[in-house]
Amino acid sequence: MFLHLSKKATWILLLSLLTLSACSVIGEVKDNLSDTLLGRVPADAPDPLPDFKQLYASKLLWQAKLGPAQDFDFVPVVDAGFVYAVSSNGEMVKLDAVTGKQEWRVNAGEVLSGGVGVGGSLVLVGTQKGWVYAYDIAGKFSWKAKLSSEVLSAPMYFDGLVIVRTGDNRVYGLNANDGSRKWVYDRTGPALTLRSSAGLVIDGGAVYAGFGGGKMIALRADNGKLLWEASVAQPKGVTEIERIADITSLPVVEGPLVYAVAYQGKVAAVDRMSGRVVWNRDISSLTGLSMEDGRLFIAHAAGAVYALDYTTGKSFWRQAVLKNRQLSVPLAMGNLLAVGDVEGYVHFLNRDDGALASRIKTSGSPVMPRMTRINSNSLIAQTRDGGIYAIQVK
Repeated sequence: MFLHLSKKATWILLLSLLTLSACSVIGEVKDNLSDTLLGRVPADAPDPLPDFKQLYASKLLWQAKLGPAQDFDFVPVVDAGFVYAVSSNGEMVKLDAVTGKQEWRVNAGEVLSGGVGVGGSLVLVGTQKGWVYAYDIAGKFSWKAKLSSEVLSAPMYFDGLVIVRTGDNRVYGLNANDGSRKWVYDRTGPALTLRSSAGLVIDGGAVYAGFGGGKMIALRADNGKLLWEASVAQPKGVTEIERIADITSLPVVEGPLVYAVAYQGKVAAVDRMSGRVVWNRDISSLTGLSMEDGRLFIAHAAGAVYALDYTTGKSFWRQAVLKNRQLSVPLAMGNLLAVGDVEGYVHFLNRDDGALASRIKTSGSPVMPRMTRINSNSLIAQTRDGGIYAIQVK
């Protein structure tokens, strides 16, 4: 995650730097800020990995190699027995999910910053220059569309539309046949926000998205009209940096509720019809949450993993042995939860009590903030150096 500064926010940031520490020179404060907010190095080193009894065997099924991700977040997609993945150097690849055999590999010819989305027989990616590219499932180019700003998350297909979020707080609805613009939603964000890959969730004809200042919105997918806006978290603190309370991850929809979590804020359950907050509690996360069988699973910004009751937010358990390891969103795998970390490990936790059950290392490069399930005992993890790993646990 990165700070995104408007021009008027520059002086706000400088004033905030001056108030952060009375005992440090400006250069030292700037370095600390770069590490904790502007870069991907954690403020504190990851805790050493604890010893534990391996209750499940985890193994690498296959691996593939793409270019690096740089500072962008990419999530592989599994669809109809194939894995689709992209890298920042423009590469897109389609692999057999069982064997890892490459079906095709193409290059968009420019830096990719958002992807990949698959739907409506299209493979969709976004670029740093604000382009959306659409390919068919055979890897043949279909169309491209120019938007107002860089695309930092995967374009999504829904009912003849491609719905895309840009870095300047706009959401677009494009015609899936040719990329022509059907509608656009525009909003004003806080002066100081985290530059994140928070994308969109589409369910029941509504688009759900989180924004800066702890706000979550619902839009009509067919025309982009605002249905409601809810406050998941309220900014608090003295400086602008302390007041960052952005939703930097995907909402989760389940039944009548939609769930979201904010950095330096809260996790909340919101009524899908009215936007009313049903419950909330103080938990901060950068990467987000997931849900399975009536439980919410959250990777806390400091490295703890929580399991919460989806109706009340009450904790079932909290696992804190992975402190400062920059965990990915927990991924349900049968009786287990999988989380990736900053050193390239994938950890498997018992879903009932959070106890460590298995562990496997990939390349040593950070695992992307979200992994993808192939089936109940295998997943795809992409690392920041471009590794694609199919991992099985049983």
